[in-house]
Amino acid sequence: MENKNTSYTLVLSGLSDLPSLQLPLFLVFLLVYLMTLTGNLLIVLLICTDSHLQTPMFFFLGTLACLDMSYSSVTTPQMLFDFNTQIRFISIQACITQIYFFVLFAMSEISLLAVMSYDRYVAICRPLHYTQIMHWKACVLLVLGVLIFSVLYPLLLLVSCSDTFINVLLILILAIFPGGGVFVLTFCPYIIILNTIMKMSKAMRSKAFSTCSSHLTVVFIFYGTALFSYFHPKAKDNSAVDRVAPVFYTVLTPLFNPLIYSLRNKKIKLSLKRALCRLKSSFTS
Repeated sequence: MENKNTSYTLVLSGLSDLPSLQLPLFLVFLLVYLMTLTGNLLIVLLICTDSHLQTPMFFFLGTLACLDMSYSSVTTPQMLFDFNTQIRFISIQACITQIYFFVLFAMSEISLLAVMSYDRYVAICRPLHYTQIMHWKACVLLVLGVLIFSVLYPLLLLVSCSDTFINVLLILILAIFPGGGVFVLTFCPYIIILNTIMKMSKAMRSKAFSTCSSHLTVVFIFYGTALFSYFHPKAKDNSAVDRVAPVFYTVLTPLFNPLIYSLRNKKIKLSLKRALCRLKSSFTS
């Protein structure tokens, strides 16, 4: 008997079918990817080397930066390869692997955003107990819980069945309950935070808003672009909108996050200035 190995591949649609656009798209996404890695790596280095930033809030921010680099690295290199070679085929095994890590890092990010909401709730609503509640052991356990949950979550999506209705139902259940739960845990603390802020003095209110503005901006960008990608009216059509929309939350969101935190956070800007001064003095000495 003759053994025959059958390999199945998927055809990727790509952002554009025009050959003249492949090189410009490659250069644009390469620049975005390098900026994403640079910006997030810079935040991680600042947090690790500056004692002023070694607090629970910046610990979570550094974790978010690591997730952004990983999240972007799941999809962007494959896109760059497709632009450069114009080979738009991917094996089933590679596709499943890519989907697994994509869902893992995406779920890790939204779960971490929920943890960061809880951190802001404790800081604003229970400031006298902040150091007791958000101690380092608790922070590490929260991040470990996020990672363990995110590792296990996409494994359920790999369950295969001949009945596609069961697959669709399973995905719907997994999206509504764990995903919806994380969504509620992200936004519910801000209801209490807003109520607490409105009772503060004007000066304290401004400071409280400034500590939450960066996190809220990141949350709205991530959820807004993701929800638009899957729930806009023509989400089932193979249109240009369907091709471009996922780019915002898979490629551009990891780029925006370090920019938002670096531009809106005074401690990050001061830390960057101190690092530049140290670098300058080392060159002049």
